[in-house]
Amino acid sequence: MQIIPKKTASVETHWKKELANTFNDLYELLNFLQIKEKNIPLAYRQRIECLAAESDSENNNIHTFNGKTQNKNTINIQPSQSIINKHNGARKLFPMRVPRPFAALMEKGNWHDPLLQQVIPQNAEFEERVGFVSDPLEEQNGSVEGLIHKYKSRVLIVVKGGCAVNCRYCFRRHFPYQSNQLNKKKYEQILDYIRNDTHINEVILSGGDPLMAKDEHLSWLIHELNQINNIKRIRVHTRLPVVIPSRINDEFISVVSSCSSKLIMVLHINHPNEISDELKSKMDWLKQNNVTLLNQSVLLAGINNNANVLSELSEALFATNILPYYLHLLDPVKGASHFDVNKNDARQIMSELYNTLPGFLVPKLVQELPNRKSKTPIDLGLE
Repeated sequence: MQIIPKKTASVETHWKKELANTFNDLYELLNFLQIKEKNIPLAYRQRIECLAAESDSENNNIHTFNGKTQNKNTINIQPSQSIINKHNGARKLFPMRVPRPFAALMEKGNWHDPLLQQVIPQNAEFEERVGFVSDPLEEQNGSVEGLIHKYKSRVLIVVKGGCAVNCRYCFRRHFPYQSNQLNKKKYEQILDYIRNDTHINEVILSGGDPLMAKDEHLSWLIHELNQINNIKRIRVHTRLPVVIPSRINDEFISVVSSCSSKLIMVLHINHPNEISDELKSKMDWLKQNNVTLLNQSVLLAGINNNANVLSELSEALFATNILPYYLHLLDPVKGASHFDVNKNDARQIMSELYNTLPGFLVPKLVQELPNRKSKTPIDLGLE
């Protein structure tokens, strides 16, 4: 039975308005969070100052920070001011995009806030490290545009190239979305591919973020997939409800309630502070409409590489009707090596989790490797 609580457009902000009103500039975000220049750690300053001479002439933008107007090319600019100016370099590697509802969950005045540290551009992204490459999972040369078929029974459709938030550790930060944009003809090719391979029984809607698509488009795609006899499940991998909870609205509930296949939503939440009261309400709404809710996290240095944090996350997820699913080792994507946590440290964290949580709340520690037939579980050596 479909359960759709009454809502009115005047009460709830439309998600597209919030999507259009994101932070794209580090000055604006730090002003919003009331973070002073003096609170930025010395180590970060030193890394930035090393590149000061290289990029001072690249951008003449004038910014306001802590109430002061600053020009990047001012000769007497202070070192701490140049820190913020240098964010433009990392933004060229990967644009900055932070929705305001997500920023509102960050602690004011705290540079080290674990949500902030996931989304701010940093000079460390320029660091070259052996093994960190543009296509760590070797998925950019598929035989059908917009379709990734790595595992026998499952395929992934790149529904949309964009995301509501640009996480700096994103393993698809270099993915050629421009050459995987799907039109009606390309969708028909994908659907034919799925129809013709009867080993496929599950379709993953991903991206980017599939919930960036219009509800009408998602409704059409789900309807088409429902007509394929061999499809048992449809999985939606998304971070959008976490950063803009209003994305789960009446229209989207109508889409999911019309799905005759088993529908699973896999959220991407890395820290308990990401679980807002509004998200809890939206997840309850989805649960009432028979959507299975799972979560996958990435183990990130300085964010959640701590058993206490991950334990709190699992408890908070379960209280929100979301079951912890995977904890991924960082995919070695170029520009994100500063988030890396080594396997031995990961094993130690998992050992502590098993001593703290019931088994059903412990996510599986896995690594995704190219050309493997499944995710690769990490041997914890707990015998």
